[in-house]
Amino acid sequence: MAGVAGKGRAGNLPVETTSLIGRQEELARMAALLGQARLVTVTGVAGVGKTRLALRAAATLQPSLEHGAWWVPLSPIGQPGAVLYAIAESLPMADRTTRPISEVLAEYLADRELLLVLDTCEHLIEECATIVTTLLAAAPRLRVLVTSRRSLSVTEEETLVLGTLPVPVSGKRALEETAGAREEADAVRLLSERAAAALPGFTLDDGDREAAALVCRRLEGLPLAIELAAARLAEMSMAELATRLSDRLSLLGDTAQAVYGTVPPWHQALRTAIGWSHQLCTSEERLTWARLSVFAGSFDVGAAAQVCGDERLPGERIPELLSALAAKSLLIWEPTGGGERYRMLDTIREFGAFYLHQLGEQDELRHRHLDHYRALARAGDAAWLGPDQFAWYDRMTAEHDNLRSALEFALAHPGDQAALELAGDLWFYWYSCGIAKQGAHFLARALAAETEPGRARTKVLWVAGLISTIQGDGRAGTALARESMRAARQQDDAAALAAGQSVYMAAALISGEAEQTMALSRDVHAHMLSKGVPAHMSEQEEQAEQGGQGELTLAYCLSALCAAAAYNFYSSNEEALAVCELLDRDCDRHGERLMRSHSDVVRTDAELSRGRPDVAQSYARSALKIKHRLNDALGGAVLLDMLARAAAALGEGERAACLLGLAQQVWNRIGRPQIGIATWVEARQDCEAKARSLIGDAPYERAYQAGYDADPLDVGIAYASGAAGAGLPA
Repeated sequence: MAGVAGKGRAGNLPVETTSLIGRQEELARMAALLGQARLVTVTGVAGVGKTRLALRAAATLQPSLEHGAWWVPLSPIGQPGAVLYAIAESLPMADRTTRPISEVLAEYLADRELLLVLDTCEHLIEECATIVTTLLAAAPRLRVLVTSRRSLSVTEEETLVLGTLPVPVSGKRALEETAGAREEADAVRLLSERAAAALPGFTLDDGDREAAALVCRRLEGLPLAIELAAARLAEMSMAELATRLSDRLSLLGDTAQAVYGTVPPWHQALRTAIGWSHQLCTSEERLTWARLSVFAGSFDVGAAAQVCGDERLPGERIPELLSALAAKSLLIWEPTGGGERYRMLDTIREFGAFYLHQLGEQDELRHRHLDHYRALARAGDAAWLGPDQFAWYDRMTAEHDNLRSALEFALAHPGDQAALELAGDLWFYWYSCGIAKQGAHFLARALAAETEPGRARTKVLWVAGLISTIQGDGRAGTALARESMRAARQQDDAAALAAGQSVYMAAALISGEAEQTMALSRDVHAHMLSKGVPAHMSEQEEQAEQGGQGELTLAYCLSALCAAAAYNFYSSNEEALAVCELLDRDCDRHGERLMRSHSDVVRTDAELSRGRPDVAQSYARSALKIKHRLNDALGGAVLLDMLARAAAALGEGERAACLLGLAQQVWNRIGRPQIGIATWVEARQDCEAKARSLIGDAPYERAYQAGYDADPLDVGIAYASGAAGAGLPA
């Protein structure tokens, strides 16, 4: 549930890492437009600062919006068809249904007052125009801010054309103190500030002001061009910078045509600055720049070395080359909890891709990129149900844009089952990391693109069945599981057969097929008692080298969980707890957390049924921390309901009401309360009735609303886990 934010003034706006120079008039104009129009598009040439301005405008508006401001970066999306998913991923929603994403989004936004910022839309202009028009019609309180090199050209759109920064006519004018002169000097202020970042201790003295004014005039006040030029001041004086720029105004014009071919349609000043930066790079740096353009979003050093390194560009050189490109402002360094990552500004990446195409390496590098992420998915498949789950979660979520890009490339080049293999090996990502809906989307496309029978297709069938099941569609889950089992038997694929059987069992469980589920559960329990845990749960290194081991581990854990849940629903709490005990022992032995937390959900439910709410509360609180860490919104919502039941059973009516409100926050984002399991629906209704009887209707409503309005939701989760919650009942 890490990605499920609270109900109030929330958002996911990126942190502003540099100051915004000037632009006061533009900000005022944008504020006025957003006050009177529901769709505002900021247009302008590449490098003029559209994204930066939109970010500041959104941050300024955010406090006045009941449901916040939400940033949707579209530059990592290379192909049409993914914009709706990008919007959904950026919002605090966690839909776990099989409904169309367009319907889910429209319903989620319908009664919310929030701002969506769609950043960098020009390559997806038609799709964005259609989506924005549809969402605005469905959500009367929604506002949308777009950045693009051209407008959407739709009804009611207001456009703000962003120009370059004012430049001084001379160094003397840059020193004048009138308001108008200070406004003209914004370009010089930007140059000076970015130069100080590149060269600590730099100050713009009187002797440099004329040269600084000349630099800004020659770069026509274009912010990105000025920032790239500022990085050069670590190597040369301001006067030398101005002199050398004067000879390069046509660097990527007529003379570049013969060298590079077709020139990107950029502003002349940007061609000058980027072209000069390119010329000043070493040959290795230029090649690295070009090859890095295949990454979507950010990337780490290891991925860069794997994808970009070869005989021409040794992998051991990559860390030094990345540092060199960052020093030239061609890469942005992003320290993270899991290590450092880098990213390129869109325009810098665009030039790199342009140069890579001229080198004739584009197809080869895209295949290398795909191969790297296929290997990453295989490793994650094998290692997920082990001691490094949190690290794998962090790694895979950081690579989301690259995984999506690799899948799109594989789907566009069918024939070698790469799309099937990648989509199937990512089962743990779709299942465990809060993006089941996008997983279902890619799995369906992979099955449609690659229809030839084979092990990869068989695996995707059971994975698709698993995702359908956790989305609440037991019928589809059953059909896909059966198809995968038939194929696995034909191929003598024991791992896929075991996984398919476990998915079939899960689908039967959520479909309420008691007799079928109980028969399967007794078989699973008998196997666990006679044979214990499969040895492969502890063979993580071997799993990374062998196919199918991740499937076997999942099959064991999922079957055990379904057996425990079935006993709890249809037979004996004691038998359910006995199965959980066996599974917990194995998970604890090998440091596995997610399946252990699933087991604690069953334990919580069983202990509530046994009349031991204090014990149930302990299990639920332990599991809730894992659910929150791994963005498991469904598991979190179930546990919040159960914690409310425990509180009611302990006579804490106000706390129970508050927890029911917290749970409803999350259920609203999932889209299918209690995922349709009748036992859980009835239990929640009984809990509400008990809480009302304890404290009365009016106090119940107040406490419920306090939980429902908890903002951010992290406060509520901490409260549910036993900590004091600000403004929440003790």
